[in-house]
Amino acid sequence: MMTDPIADLLVRIQNGARRRHESVTVPASKLKVQLLRVMKAEGFIGGYEPAIVDGHPTLKVQLRYMGERQPVITGMRRISKPGKRVYVGREDVKPVMAGMGLAILSTSKGLMTDQESRRANLGGEVLCHIW
Repeated sequence: MMTDPIADLLVRIQNGARRRHESVTVPASKLKVQLLRVMKAEGFIGGYEPAIVDGHPTLKVQLRYMGERQPVITGMRRISKPGKRVYVGREDVKPVMAGMGLAILSTSKGLMTDQESRRANLGGEVLCHIW
């Protein structure tokens, strides 16, 4: 039984990138689709597409590399966990790695990056940091 599907998604992407795989397959959910949408818009993954594996909905995530097959994603960290939720107010949304990375927040207007959240003057739950 998986208790943290977002952490599972992040670990699968990170492990696939470290092993230089072209793509990874993860179980599908609406939240994961929104998270992947933000990651694709920010250029961390090449794309994603829904698929069916053994009768179960999955997502095939295309990983991105630069130069000599160096992964675009160098690190990811799950911030808000099922055992300890982390919320920030609109004035407490901070840049990740001095703007070189991004935080993905779950706000009342949906998932968005830390920059979008500051522009929209919204706070929310900090799901993860990616750099």
